[in-house]
Amino acid sequence: MAGITRGPADFAAMLAWMTLTACAPAPPASSKIAIDLTSVNADGLRGPATGLRAVHYEFCIPGEARYATEVRGIDATAQFQRGSRGRIGCTNGQTLVLGNTHQRGYREVLERLAALPYVNRIQESHFE
Repeated sequence: MAGITRGPADFAAMLAWMTLTACAPAPPASSKIAIDLTSVNADGLRGPATGLRAVHYEFCIPGEARYATEVRGIDATAQFQRGSRGRIGCTNGQTLVLGNTHQRGYREVLERLAALPYVNRIQESHFE
């Protein structure tokens, strides 16, 4: 059986495809944030003047301690609930993380959390 010979045009096409594939941008971190922040003020609070409150959110991270350490370094409000699925539906190997917007630079905090490759989604928590 004879081998397949590829010409310069085939090589150029393959190189172009590899370059485009490798350089394809990742989806923006903000697309992972499923929280309406339009009515949240600079202090991270929303609601009527007499009833301002923080927006609480949740997300899942892998269960190993190094991930919790990284998240804690980004979000001072982070609370870890090992063994709880939350509304977001963490799996057995994951840890539920709860946080809130009542902190300095809450938008940047959310963007940094969403940029972590192991955070798939951040959604608002509704405590009932």
